[in-house]
Amino acid sequence: MTPSPDPSISRTRFLQVASLEEPFVLHNGKTLGPVVVAYKTWGTLNAARSNAVLVFHALSGSQNAAGYDPEGTGEYWGEECHHGWWDAFIGPGKAVDTDKYFVVCCNYLGGCYGTTGPADINPETGKPYGRAFPYPTISDIVDSQMRVLDHLGIECLLAVIGGSMGGFCAMDLAARYPTRVRGVIPIASGLRATVLAKALNFEQIYAIAEDQNFRGGDYYDGEAPWRGLMLARMISHKTFISLEYLERRAREVIIQPTDVLSGYLLEHRVESYMLHQGRKFIERFDANAYLRIITAWQSFDLPRALADSDPVSALEPCRHQRWLVFSIDSDVCYYPNEQREISQVLKTLGIEHWYLTVHSDKGHDSFLLEPELFSPHIVFLLGYLSSAA
Repeated sequence: MTPSPDPSISRTRFLQVASLEEPFVLHNGKTLGPVVVAYKTWGTLNAARSNAVLVFHALSGSQNAAGYDPEGTGEYWGEECHHGWWDAFIGPGKAVDTDKYFVVCCNYLGGCYGTTGPADINPETGKPYGRAFPYPTISDIVDSQMRVLDHLGIECLLAVIGGSMGGFCAMDLAARYPTRVRGVIPIASGLRATVLAKALNFEQIYAIAEDQNFRGGDYYDGEAPWRGLMLARMISHKTFISLEYLERRAREVIIQPTDVLSGYLLEHRVESYMLHQGRKFIERFDANAYLRIITAWQSFDLPRALADSDPVSALEPCRHQRWLVFSIDSDVCYYPNEQREISQVLKTLGIEHWYLTVHSDKGHDSFLLEPELFSPHIVFLLGYLSSAA
C-alpha cells in the first residue's frame, strides 16, 4: 500500500527521471539531463495497483491539483498556486474520490513549478538554461510523466483526465500507451491545435519574444520580459471565459497603471480587469516556461503524428478503452466542434463513450469553476471502470 498526505497538507515530491549519463531523449532527437519531474499524489494505491487516476493540468497549471500548499516550489509559486486548481473535484467524497482512488498530478516538462525547465541550471554552463532549453512536445511531456508512473509501480491507470491542453496529454497517452489506461476523460479539448489557436498562440509568442528584456531567452541576470508576458496572458485570457462572464467579473473601480500604457488613460472597467489578470500572471510564471508549453500546444496534431493525418487510425489502438468527452457550449478556446470530432472518431471505431455538452455561461473555464456540471458524470465513469475491473 502506498499512503499519501492528506489533501489539505499536500506536498510536492520530486523524481529524477533522467541523468547526465542517461539523458531524456525528446521526440526531436535532442537530449536533456538531468531531468526532474515534480508531482503530487492523493489517496492510497490499492494492493492491485488498479485504482490510479492521472490528472493533467492545463496550460499554466501546476501539480497542485488539490489541497493547500503555501510553500510550493520556488519563486513562481505565487498566492494563486497555494490552493489546488481542481480542489472542488479531488478529495474525499468528491468526483475523483481519494477514499477510492489514488490520484497523481505532475508539473509539465519545461514548466516552472519544480519540473526541469528553462529557469533551472544548465550543468554545462552553471547558469540557467534560458534559450538553450529545448522545446518539448506534448508527447515529451507525457513520456516524462510515464516515468513517474513506472516509479510508482502503476502499470495501468484506471483513468486519465485532462482539461484544455491537459486533454491533449490525456489523448496522447491513450493513443501511444493504449494498454496503460482503461478510461479517458478529455474535457474541452481537441485532437489538434486549430488554425485559430495557432494564430492566438503566435500573438502571445510574438509579444514575449519582442519584449526588449527577453534577450532571446537569456534574461535571468536582469529584468524579466514581464510586459510581453502580461500581454500574452491578456491575449489568452479573453478565450478562457465568456464575454458575459468577463464583464461580470470586471471590477467597477478602474485602477490606472503607473508603469505601462504611457499617455493612455483606462476608460472602461474591462480594460482594468484585463490588466489585473496580466499582472497576476507575471507574479507566478516564467516567460521562457510559458513559451515552451504554449509551443507544445502549437505543434500538437495527434492524427498527423501517429497516423499521417488519419484520426481513425490514430485512435484505433484505443478500442478497449472507455471515453467520457466533455464539451462546453460557450467555449471559445476549444470550440465544441473539436469535441464532436473526437466523438465521431470514437463512434466510427465502435469505442464505448459518452459525449456530453455542459451548458454554462462561463466559457472554457467552466471545467475549473463549476464542479456540479461535471462531477456526476466523472463519478459514473470511474465507478463503471472500477466495477468492470
